[in-house]
Amino acid sequence: MKLMSFSVGNSETYGVATDSGVIDMAPRLGGSLPKIKAVLDGEALDQVAQAAAGADADYGFDDVVFRPVIPRPGKIVCVGLNYEDHRVETGREPSGYPVLFPRYADSQVGHAQPMIVPRNSDKYDYEGELAVIMGKTARHVSREDALSTIAGYSCYNDGSIRDFQGHTHQFLPGKNFPATGAFGPWMVTADEIPDPTQLTLTTRLNGEQMQHANTDQLIFNIPYLISYISSFMPLRPGDVIITGTPGGVGFKRKPPVYMKDGDTVEVEISGIGTLRNPLKNEA
Repeated sequence: MKLMSFSVGNSETYGVATDSGVIDMAPRLGGSLPKIKAVLDGEALDQVAQAAAGADADYGFDDVVFRPVIPRPGKIVCVGLNYEDHRVETGREPSGYPVLFPRYADSQVGHAQPMIVPRNSDKYDYEGELAVIMGKTARHVSREDALSTIAGYSCYNDGSIRDFQGHTHQFLPGKNFPATGAFGPWMVTADEIPDPTQLTLTTRLNGEQMQHANTDQLIFNIPYLISYISSFMPLRPGDVIITGTPGGVGFKRKPPVYMKDGDTVEVEISGIGTLRNPLKNEA
């Protein structure tokens, strides 16, 4: 099942994406499950599936505005340098533990929405990544149990403002400019992706392939990440882990390649779909 967040007019809601469009779930489930965060555990997902079974789409995809899959996550935990080829291209030393940093909700947009090129930088880089959406509260979770806490998976573009990212050894400034990350187009529930190590990730800029990797190349795999992160803070339903980007980023190309106004960037992950966004200059 594919769950997505979207808006029609001034109304923000969530629904099930089908081949013909979107089934709006909030009115069908009444006040019991009014928001997407409320449907991320197994029992609620079953209710969504039952309510959507046989229903006609309420809207075509062109009739809605895609929102980030989880519009306001409590936490967005990003993992840096988690593919070996990307670690090598950056010249960073191996680490015994994952490199982690936060991204905030107002730094992301949904599928088909403009990613904003900041006025004070010309070094805006793409980073295609697999996003993990939590479905259960996880605290001190073992690696063996970690996959059972996941609601689903999505595509993410963890856009980076490279000059600000490089001001210090902390990544936060370059990752939190408004509307510089993208999340979508939807979440595919975990039952449809039993093995997240067997996904292929491709990033394209204006149709040209820039990144291509398999998720079995992650240095720290998803069970390890959930177990490690949950050892120092609770992960809750709707929290998002962005698992890292492979090699081929723009700032390490010769000459460097950065995103600019008028470009289109895509992150495609097998079994999930394609996140596509235009680039637009900051007003």
